[in-house]
Amino acid sequence: MSSLSAVQDLLHTLDLEPLEVNIFRGRSPQTNWQRVFGGQVIGQALVAASRTIENRRAHSMHAYFILGGDPKVPIVYHVERTRDGKSFSTRRVQAIQHGEPIFTMSASFHNDENGLDHQAQMPNVPKPDDLPSEAEIRSRILPMMPEAVRRYYERERPIELRPVEFDRYLGKKHEDGRFHVWIRTTGRLPDDPAIHQCVLAYASDMTLLDTALVPHGRTLFEKDFMAASLDHALWLHRPFRADEWLLYAQDSPNLHGGRGFARGLIFRQDGTLVASVAQEGLIRERQSG
Repeated sequence: MSSLSAVQDLLHTLDLEPLEVNIFRGRSPQTNWQRVFGGQVIGQALVAASRTIENRRAHSMHAYFILGGDPKVPIVYHVERTRDGKSFSTRRVQAIQHGEPIFTMSASFHNDENGLDHQAQMPNVPKPDDLPSEAEIRSRILPMMPEAVRRYYERERPIELRPVEFDRYLGKKHEDGRFHVWIRTTGRLPDDPAIHQCVLAYASDMTLLDTALVPHGRTLFEKDFMAASLDHALWLHRPFRADEWLLYAQDSPNLHGGRGFARGLIFRQDGTLVASVAQEGLIRERQSG
């Protein structure tokens, strides 16, 4: 599969089928994954909510993963139109498989308003063009990496990743617990801002929980760990294009009791903060025997 085909497949995955008023059906790519990728459910749920809104953009969403999704069967999304006010609209989305909810999300949409403005400063890290390209990573760096990491980066995907601290996959500890990765789609997207929001929602679940292991010099690619997202929150601050480079600056303030907490800020190349993300996930070290 080419990178362009991967992007087209992503757009097809996010293009839900309307079944009835407020009810949509989504399908999963037929891969060898045992569970549906969490970012797919986040993106599809935001698409479902957005289909019930006119002239307002999503500014926040809060979601819980209840059960692992089955990639072999469709997912039905039911949207509850909780409120339509003068400035805000609120939606609740439930994803259902086999008659049971597997995911629930609340999303809020807002009119653009003028007002005071400030933002966090983008970290000073190498630009994507100063980092090894995916082709260079595959030819020069991947051979040094563990097999599971190699498989992940060798797979054709709609989102290109250029990690800054790629040496963490070789076991190097970063005591400050920070991880930076440049992301963008591997092909051009339509100009509809809602599509870019839903694609970013999809991508925001990539690499984030793994950041909880950065201070330990470990990674979820290791067979010693099993992990699952528990919840996910995304705030959308300013306009952006998901097919242009975005810096995903991540860190993990806490890992305790089998639960890791990670958060991220997403910036355009010019330093504009466009989104914030937070996630808690289950991280268990497998016990021998």
